[in-house]
Amino acid sequence: MADLGSSTLRSSIAGAVAFELPPLPYGIDALVPVLSAETLAIHHGKHHARYVETLNRLLAERNEAVSTLESVIRAAHASGTQGLFNNAAQAWNHGFFWESMTPAPAQPGNGLTTAIKASFGGLEALGTRFVAEGTGHFASGWVWLVARGNRLEVISTHDAGCPVLDDGVTPLLCCDVWEHAYYIDYRQDRAQWLTLWWTKLANWSFAEKQYDAALGRGEPWQYPAPSPVPVK
Repeated sequence: MADLGSSTLRSSIAGAVAFELPPLPYGIDALVPVLSAETLAIHHGKHHARYVETLNRLLAERNEAVSTLESVIRAAHASGTQGLFNNAAQAWNHGFFWESMTPAPAQPGNGLTTAIKASFGGLEALGTRFVAEGTGHFASGWVWLVARGNRLEVISTHDAGCPVLDDGVTPLLCCDVWEHAYYIDYRQDRAQWLTLWWTKLANWSFAEKQYDAALGRGEPWQYPAPSPVPVK
């Protein structure tokens, strides 16, 4: 058995397991006109699916039994196993990204609104900050609204960078700024993609649950647990 340098990859699950591509929480055309069905089908069914497929192949090659994707991400990063980290983190990031969008957005609730005002001065200012961070991020990556306790921050991560690595951070929302996330619909206009995403798709109900988790009221979102691979 290959040693990835961390006991956190070991688990009580006996035998091989595989992570699955989680279904979208809405229909393939539910985010039109901001996000086309074509983009969503390719992004979810091709890009995200390939990360999951490669992740499972790499784990199978190592004969590792794992309990959570979060533990895989941390252990792979700690051991410098870059290929495994990239695919595990990208699988996680995409799963969180789907949850960060909704076809029926609503305004943040009172608790999160108070935190937004305290950290940014208001929702409009936060939106401006979020779009600027994502637009200004060079090359591929992600832009996040995160909580450190009751304080909120906007950050970006590069390539497969993932907030799972920071124990002090709870992500609330994220938007994908890799070109495949928006190029079919917006070509090179990342700013327009981010602006429309923020105003039309951001899932504040999901962000509220994540903020509650940051304050110790519930558990944060986790990637779906792996399933045992049937013995052939």
